[in-house]
Formats: sequence, structure tokens, C-alpha cells
Amino acid sequence: MSVEVRVPTLGESVTEATVATWFKKPGDAVAVDEMLCELETDKVTVEVPSPAAGTLGEIVAAEGETVGVDALLATLNAGEAAAPAPAAASAATAPAAGGSSVDVMVPTLGESVTEATVATWFKAVGDTVAQDEMLCELETDKVSVEVPSPAAGVLTEIVAAEGDTVDATAKLAVISSGAGASAPAPAAAAPAAATSGKDIENAPSANKLMAENGVNPASVSGTGKDGRIMKDDVLKAMSAPKAAPAPAAAAPRAPSAPADAAREERVKMTKLRQTIARRLKESQNTAAMLTTYNEVDMTEVMALRNEYKDLFLKKHGVKLGFMSFFTKACIHALNEVPEVNAEIDGTDIVYKNYVNMGIAAGTPTGLVVPVIRDADQMSFAGIEKAIAEKGARARDGKLSMAEMQGGTFTISNGGVYGSLMSSPILNPPQSGILGMHKIQDRPMAIKGQVVIRPMMYLALSYDHRIVDGKGAVTFLVRVKEALEDPRRLLMDL
Repeated sequence: MSVEVRVPTLGESVTEATVATWFKKPGDAVAVDEMLCELETDKVTVEVPSPAAGTLGEIVAAEGETVGVDALLATLNAGEAAAPAPAAASAATAPAAGGSSVDVMVPTLGESVTEATVATWFKAVGDTVAQDEMLCELETDKVSVEVPSPAAGVLTEIVAAEGDTVDATAKLAVISSGAGASAPAPAAAAPAAATSGKDIENAPSANKLMAENGVNPASVSGTGKDGRIMKDDVLKAMSAPKAAPAPAAAAPRAPSAPADAAREERVKMTKLRQTIARRLKESQNTAAMLTTYNEVDMTEVMALRNEYKDLFLKKHGVKLGFMSFFTKACIHALNEVPEVNAEIDGTDIVYKNYVNMGIAAGTPTGLVVPVIRDADQMSFAGIEKAIAEKGARARDGKLSMAEMQGGTFTISNGGVYGSLMSSPILNPPQSGILGMHKIQDRPMAIKGQVVIRPMMYLALSYDHRIVDGKGAVTFLVRVKEALEDPRRLLMDL
């Protein structure tokens, strides 16, 4: 029976995707829910599982093709060769001499992490391994994961080679356990040689890096549990200043291309970084983007915050920051200039009678924009709690796809990194984004006197296709007025 494999629901406002990778090819046997391919949208990566067990028939949408929602991706011959071929099983179990075959699967990668790249194999086919001995290391867009052997035996097959991308349910290798395969050969202890005489085994990735670069383990200070040397410890040791070279090495030598190449490092972009790069460029290519600037005197907001921050924390259990003031000020301005809170859909303008506020957050893996839904219905405390919770989930890599969709306007705070002024890029399909910056004391002319005031530059980038200059300037002036006199927010003025 032929079963169609179609594009799944991609999420709110997402109408198309690009076929990034096929994990299977026509004729391959697949199990139900086994990952067939991976799609990339302008927001996230989506994996497509097999709707049934069988054999993959025809691939209709090849890698690189753009497909719409519910488009046909491939056909599946359900019920045919649903289990792996007997020959593969016999090959895997043959060396066990009457033992059993144990699959090495991808371990749990963590919430919201759906794939990993095989970075390093520490064992080769035919090697004897002990139970819990490290077999390989996987890298996700968030962390590195070491894979221990589920049983003692012989590594008989490596299914996923170094550099391969695997999903969270993929098989990595096969171990044959049983007669003659329960005890590791003496050579299996070799990786522990880099433990510098300690009883604690270093991270396999650290051992590999030290071996490749000739680093003496005794010169590396381990920060892992019980002094275990980690990969980062080796990198720090390698980057530390080295002793002065011997006089003989001081002779001048002409630089060469190979020497420069040895000082370079080529690293494949993570899928998150690729998505960020593509979306930012699409935003520039699609919208008629323009930026207008203003400045705001933060004196009143800072005074109000200092006066009530202790009471606020005591009552609400969260600190009173500047983001709630800016969020409230933007909501106030969006009500007056609704086109900044709208989006273009074909030849229509869709006005949003609600505010889903995107708060841009920097993480170790890149920029993400979690969305606070119905922020216009929330109090200062509710906004501060939502920002703190979303920020923590962003840093921990636990944001779901739904939490980053549906935003109608975005605030980006470059001031936390020291930025004095910038031109933020729109987060499509939104029509506006406010850039906050560093608060800096500057001399200002107030009523004929020069006084020092804490000032911040504000930047509003907007889509000129839908927002006129008058509307953009009005929006920014309203934000400025609300922040310089926060009482206006209470009276909706």
C-alpha cells in the first residue's frame, strides 16, 4: 500500500519551507516515526517522521527545493521490508560467536534538541569495548554529548560516521556481546593513558585534543568533577602564553601560506546560526527598511525604579527592571500608531488588535526572540516575570517553537552589551522593532542651563511599505514622552 509523506503544519504565519536534508533514500527500509527528512523554515527546523513502516518509494521534493504546507514530499510503500534485512542482522551478530547484538542509540539530547552531529569516534570497528566505555562524542547546537557503550563486547558496525547528522532516535553503531566478547582487550585501556596518572578518566574529547596537538596532560588544569580534564581546559591551556623560544628559533623566517593556514580554524555553522543569517538577509531583501532615531532622558524612570524597586521585589518576587517600562511605553505608542503593529500579507494589511511583544535575547548559540503573548493585558509585574522566565528558558536552550512565533512587535536591548547606537533589523513579518541602547550621562541644555542627565538613544526600524515617516516619528516621540514622564502611562496619555 502506498502512503504519502507530506509537509506537516509549520506553525503560525509560516507558509513554506526548504527541504534541507534527506536521511533516507529510495529503497531504504524505515520504521514508523523514523525521521525521513528535515525541513527549514524562516523560523525553525522541522523534522518529518515516517507515517508508517515500510520502504521509501519516490522522493518528490529533493534537497534544496521549496515546498508549501501539505505539499507531497515522498511516497512510502507501507508494510514492505519494514524490518532491517536479515543479512544486516547476521553481519552484526556474527562476531559475537553465539552472543547477542546490541544497538548503540543516540542518548537523550535535552528538551527541544532534535538532532546532533557525530564529532568523534574513539573506537573503530573490531575494537573490544567495556560497558560504559566512551564510544563517540556528539555535538548539538547547545552542548557536547558523550555516548557510552551499553554493553561489553566488540564494536561490529558504525552506522553514523564522523560528520553525519543524526536525529534523536537514530542508531549510531552495533555492539556484539556474548561469548568471547565480555572482557576488553588490553589495548582498550589506551585512552586512559592521557589521565596523567590520576584515577579519574578525562573527557574523551579532551584526550583526543591533547593527542592531536601534543599537549602534556600534566600541563592542563582540570575543572571537571574530581579534577577531570575537559575539552575547554585543553583549549585554555593551548591558548595560554607560551615560554619564550630558544635563541636559535629567533632567526627571521619569511611567512608562508601554510603557516597562516595553520593559524586558522574552519567551523561549520550551526543550523541556528544558518537560520539567523538567512532570516536577517531575507528581511533586508524583502522590507523597505528605514530607521529613525530619538533620545530619551531616563531621569524619571530611574528615580521611579529606585524608589519602588525594594517594595516591588518584596510584593511580586521579581526585580523591577527597565524592560517593563519600555514594553508599556511601546504598547502605549502602538495603540496610537497601529500600523507599526501590523504586517503585510500579499496585498492586504493585517492590523493586530493585540500586542505579542518579542524580546530579543542573546544566548551562547545565537539570537532568539521569545514572545510575550497579550503583553498589552499584563501588569508591570506580569511583564517582568514573563521576561525573566523567557530569558532563562532562552539561555538554557529550552524555548519551544511556539514560544518564538506570533510576535507583532520586537524590542532589542543592545545596551546590555554597551552599544551606544545601532540600526536594528526587522523580525519579519513584523513592521517595527525598537532598539534600546546604553544609558550614558551627557550634558544637556535644560531651561537655559547645562545639566548632566542619563540619556539613551532610541532607534525604530520600520517597514516603509506600511509605515510612513510621520507614523514612525510619532511612535518614537510617544515612547520618549511616556518614559520621560511615566505618569502618562497610568493615565493613558
